[in-house]
Amino acid sequence: MEIEEVATALVDAAIKVHKALGPGLLESAYQHCLAYELRKRGLKLETEVPLPIVYDGQRFDIGYRIDMLVENSVIVENKTVDQLAPIHEAQLLTYLKLRDCRLGFLLNWNVTLMKHGIRRKVNGLPE
Repeated sequence: MEIEEVATALVDAAIKVHKALGPGLLESAYQHCLAYELRKRGLKLETEVPLPIVYDGQRFDIGYRIDMLVENSVIVENKTVDQLAPIHEAQLLTYLKLRDCRLGFLLNWNVTLMKHGIRRKVNGLPE
């Protein structure tokens, strides 16, 4: 599946889950439901994927985890915050670089309309 097809399916699935559940739940509830919805659509995904850090040629498994990795190419970070902050975007960009992925999404489920909680980030584009 092409990366843009994955992105489209992901956004559509997130909107569907949010319409059904609304805001106010824990991040883990949305993550489980989104994973279920994406798998129903035939997408391959992993949740809570370990993300080691490589520094000075050494690999450190420090406990970082990617919320969701879809089709081994798109990273999803789920949040339930009042509003997304620059640090959330920095986290996603760092994860994209460490995993060598091109596309990622920040999904803030704590919004009235899901379209206001979706941020798309691309690794390698100038800010």
